[in-house]
Amino acid sequence: MNHLDINQIKEIIPHRHPFLLVDYIEDYEPGQFAVGYKCVTYREDFFKGHFPQEPVMPGVLTVEALAQVGAVAILSKEENKGKIAYFGGINKCKFKGKIVPGDKVKLETRIIKAKGPMGIGEAVASVDGKVVVSAELTFMVG
Repeated sequence: MNHLDINQIKEIIPHRHPFLLVDYIEDYEPGQFAVGYKCVTYREDFFKGHFPQEPVMPGVLTVEALAQVGAVAILSKEENKGKIAYFGGINKCKFKGKIVPGDKVKLETRIIKAKGPMGIGEAVASVDGKVVVSAELTFMVG
């Protein structure tokens, strides 16, 4: 297994606080897949407004976290080092549960198609083994 801590993740992808949404990578294979985690705490900035009476992680940020894990897989390839992976599209996205403070979110993105600078990843976020978000993410490397 290939592990990455937060500092190693920051060497691969350009995201920084408060928009770096991956705490560590449990395993990855450059160009193939990555499995990471987001440990959600009550202190997340977005909980101040989403929603103060019932804090829920915004779905769009969960999709972004999945994209960041996919970016680790893509940008860890030697030929992509120092580049940025951009969103090209989000398809087949389904929200099946909520993420709340205290959750440890497992983020899995597998690259299923890549041609030149473009590709597609299948992404799944889960909490305690239950899928909360799934999507197909299109990316462009530039």
